Amino acid sequence: MRTTAVESAQVEMGERFGAVRRRTLALCAGLTAEDMMVQSCPEASPAKWHLAHTAWFFESFVLGAFSPAYKLFNADFPWLFNSYYASFAQFPEKRLRSSFSRPGLEEVLKYREHVDEAVGRLLERGAEPEALRRIELGLNHEEQHQELLLTDILNAFFTNPLRPVYAGDSGDESHVSNARHGAPGMKMEFVEFAGGLREVGHGGDGFCFDNELPRHRVWLEPSALGRRLVTCGEYAEFIADGGYDRTELWLSAGWDTMKGQGWRAPLYWTKTDGAWSAFTLRGERPLEDLEATPVSHMSFYEADAYARWAGRRLATEFEWEAAGEGTAIGGNLLDSGMLTPCAAAGAGHFDGAFEAGGMPSHPSRKSKDAARMGHPECLPGDGLSQLYGDCWEWTGSAYLGYPGFQPLGGTLGEYNGKFMSGQMVLRGGSCVTPQRHIRASYRNFFAPETRWQFSGIRLAAR
Repeated sequence: MRTTAVESAQVEMGERFGAVRRRTLALCAGLTAEDMMVQSCPEASPAKWHLAHTAWFFESFVLGAFSPAYKLFNADFPWLFNSYYASFAQFPEKRLRSSFSRPGLEEVLKYREHVDEAVGRLLERGAEPEALRRIELGLNHEEQHQELLLTDILNAFFTNPLRPVYAGDSGDESHVSNARHGAPGMKMEFVEFAGGLREVGHGGDGFCFDNELPRHRVWLEPSALGRRLVTCGEYAEFIADGGYDRTELWLSAGWDTMKGQGWRAPLYWTKTDGAWSAFTLRGERPLEDLEATPVSHMSFYEADAYARWAGRRLATEFEWEAAGEGTAIGGNLLDSGMLTPCAAAGAGHFDGAFEAGGMPSHPSRKSKDAARMGHPECLPGDGLSQLYGDCWEWTGSAYLGYPGFQPLGGTLGEYNGKFMSGQMVLRGGSCVTPQRHIRASYRNFFAPETRWQFSGIRLAAR
């Protein structure tokens, strides 16, 4: 019997659903139940909460709407694991998530199984188009939480005096050797872009969030973008030159925040006996081994101050998108298994690096020719390097709706639109962003003081 296009779509969605849900569990496989209770900063959430909330999303917006026979796993979960959807239900304060000792981890895992089985039955009997669209939204939502889960774990382990290591050594020291042979003073090259009238925003087929629409025209002046991301060694020069003490480099709010918080370096940098080190998901690393790797975990204010110090600026989000549109997606993303930013010459040359079950494994190198064919954007000299992965790139653009922006209908309209105030846009993904999740039109956003994300700097000239 010939399979119809509709049946194929149901099967494909089921396979993708299973893969995404398994990866989330795999990312937690090395954590203890105690690890999964920690909420170490206001922006973070416990890993156990991430597991429950991502199940809640499918239960609330898919099963509740399209499976009339669905039975709630627990009548308290619809409000307990609501994040911020005020029109859906009341919810506990975010800062209290670490106090949820109940339900226990075992019950949360059973909750996920209950929801997974129900979604599977919905797909088996044939989900209607709107249900499929919401499942796709839920999968992208879960991929966002996979990234958040890893950034939250990094912060939790950094705040632990024992400094536990999330993942052991990758076995691939290419990022270290590149760092040691890449002098911190290596010249930053710039790639020229002509400017003109360009279309931005998501176009064509495939998933996108509502904040990527509608596609519209913008005028861009000629510009130049840094070929690669700013490195730890270059940022260390900014620190040594008194960057955190020079008021002329800082926005007023940034200066006040920096002084109030006592910032003297990016988050996770520690100075001991005059030498800097940086804490990563693979443990503490001497900065001398990371000099040519992208600097990460800094606020928009710090990125902007560095750009002023360097005599440059941050790119606008539309300059970034125009440069990235049409470029193949590839680089040091979550699928590489590296879990840390890598030096430019080493980024993007990895085979798929997840073992069965989705846990990071040892990434093997492709040949240079294979890398050139698969990920041309990641090769020095061929245009922009590190465009995708390694670090989210702060832009100089405020997070606002596009002309004609229309949020999703109903409660789902709160997904993005309610945050269009006081946030700055980041582009490009990071070393913990799933590859399938990112695209040129993707708009990430955080408050300008945010530092716990894998956020870095690409300079712009003119």
